[in-house]
Amino acid sequence: MTFSFELRHDPADPVAPRLGVITTAHGQVQTPVFMPVGTLANVKTLLPGEVAQTGAEILLVNAYHLYLRPGHELVAELGGVHQFMDWHGPILSDSGGFQVFSLANLRRVDESGVRFRSHIDGSEHFYSPEVAMQVQAALGVDIAMPLDHVVEGRTAEREARDAAERTLRWYERSRDAAPGLPVFGIVQGGTHEPLRRWHARALAALDAPGYSIGGLSVGEAKDDMWAMTEVVNAELPADRPRYLMGVGSPEDLVNGVWRGVDMFDCVLPTRLGRNGALFTDDGRVNIRNSRYRAEPGPVDRDCDCLACLRFSAAYVHHLFRNDELLGYRLATIHNVRYLVRLVERMRDAIASGTFDPFAEEYLARYRPTDEAVRAAQKVRWLQRPRQ
Repeated sequence: MTFSFELRHDPADPVAPRLGVITTAHGQVQTPVFMPVGTLANVKTLLPGEVAQTGAEILLVNAYHLYLRPGHELVAELGGVHQFMDWHGPILSDSGGFQVFSLANLRRVDESGVRFRSHIDGSEHFYSPEVAMQVQAALGVDIAMPLDHVVEGRTAEREARDAAERTLRWYERSRDAAPGLPVFGIVQGGTHEPLRRWHARALAALDAPGYSIGGLSVGEAKDDMWAMTEVVNAELPADRPRYLMGVGSPEDLVNGVWRGVDMFDCVLPTRLGRNGALFTDDGRVNIRNSRYRAEPGPVDRDCDCLACLRFSAAYVHHLFRNDELLGYRLATIHNVRYLVRLVERMRDAIASGTFDPFAEEYLARYRPTDEAVRAAQKVRWLQRPRQ
């Protein structure tokens, strides 16, 4: 399959903002990039064309969930996941490794793979690295993830090492099971710096087409997440894309790009949108709040999404107060477009050599839901040496 990565802005510092282009059989992707999540071959509430109109260039689907329902064989019979969901751009698939972590009460892990009970109907399944690759090959995705063993970031070092070593062995099995399919390596190791460094070096020696940073944003402190991201990126080859899995809040995208991350995904923008939380440069706003009842202007005057160009905040507020489905759709369109536009703004700042002042101003203005986090991130940014 077609896959390549070209760095178009390669800083001397391996932990610094980068620009690149990923080329796949279904088109190119400019990096840094945010990938909307279509777990079950759809971005919730949106048509594929509406997702494309947000500027999204690549989507993520979940092989584990599609394996359970409707089944990868059926998707293959119907022409593959691109045709199945009518999305004609690149698609990256998550193997289901995170589900191994999140469905702990339903599974058993050993060297051969994972035996688990379906969260849908309780049926028993065996999911191995080879099966994960079989599923993703049948789906016809452009980039695949190997099955990995995810543990909580704060897991004791011995257990984290066992999982990291297993993930390394599983990567080799996954790669061998799907020749020709671009399979990224996934770096694990919890919040243990020596272990993360060793695992990144071991995977780099295997010459993967790209590298994912897994096992973060799963309960550890933000300081630990960013420290581990820096450790890993310092060890990975500069000429391969770096993907921080499951991270998608605006301030985290800025902090991740600052540390040399190229790719992000998260369900956050769609999930928040369906609950009435919309992104702005000042932080999230709750459109259900009474302050928007008679607001004639858009939710975000700087946004060019469908919701902000055509509808007032008062109308979107009205939709949510009455549980109208159009409200969920407009809020989702806004949040996805906001993150796509944010990475576009960051790419422009990197290209013009102004990323540091852009990020400093953004992080000083943006209010995460946790004000203590906001204060801490501002201090950390101001203490970091400029490029």
